[in-house]
Amino acid sequence: MTRLLVHVEGQTEETFVNEILSVHLQNRGYESVSARIIGNARLRKQRGGIRPWPPVRRDIVRHLRDDRHCIATTMVDFYALPEDGAGAWPSRKEANGLRVPQRARTVERALLRDVAHKMPENFDQNRFVPFIVMHEFEGLLFSDCNAFACGIAQPEMEAQFQEIRDGFDTPEHINDSPDTHPSKRIEEIVPDYEKVILGTLAVLEIGLDRIRQECPHFNDWITRLEALTHGHED
Repeated sequence: MTRLLVHVEGQTEETFVNEILSVHLQNRGYESVSARIIGNARLRKQRGGIRPWPPVRRDIVRHLRDDRHCIATTMVDFYALPEDGAGAWPSRKEANGLRVPQRARTVERALLRDVAHKMPENFDQNRFVPFIVMHEFEGLLFSDCNAFACGIAQPEMEAQFQEIRDGFDTPEHINDSPDTHPSKRIEEIVPDYEKVILGTLAVLEIGLDRIRQECPHFNDWITRLEALTHGHED
């Protein structure tokens, strides 16, 4: 059976994978679904808080080589990715000038090429499924503003969340400037927002199906992982 390891940015994504995504995908046939943190959550508010790409690539390649029956994926925010210097993630800087739907896909294709280059020639590229969250995890919470507000026990905040959501085509379009990225917007409404705890409660209230309906790039990722559950049997 297929094992899935999700290389995640921090504790919020780790909790999401282990408590929500794993249940869904194991019900679709995965033997195991687990998360491994590749970034420093304490530096989350700073661009570049996540590790540089070369050591992340090394971890992913090592995992793929050591467990030939596994699938590896990533769950990291576009907003946080280093884009300059030796630690830059492939195509991250170039993606800035593209339309929103193309930004994450451009980086994902570059990550796949880079990892595949480090693997043997017969490497099955379906075993690595890069996923970049647009623009960061907290944007997904705007998929259902009523459920978001109720999930964090702040129902009176629904209208403010909805006003933000109504300004964008999808939650994945909520932008990534230092003053307007999703978590910054949330913190301005809920100053004591604890992202790991409250973010998880919000996702549980919103539900995976609702997020998939509102966030097409996120849905494409889940759909692809569901399709890959067969074909890597022991």
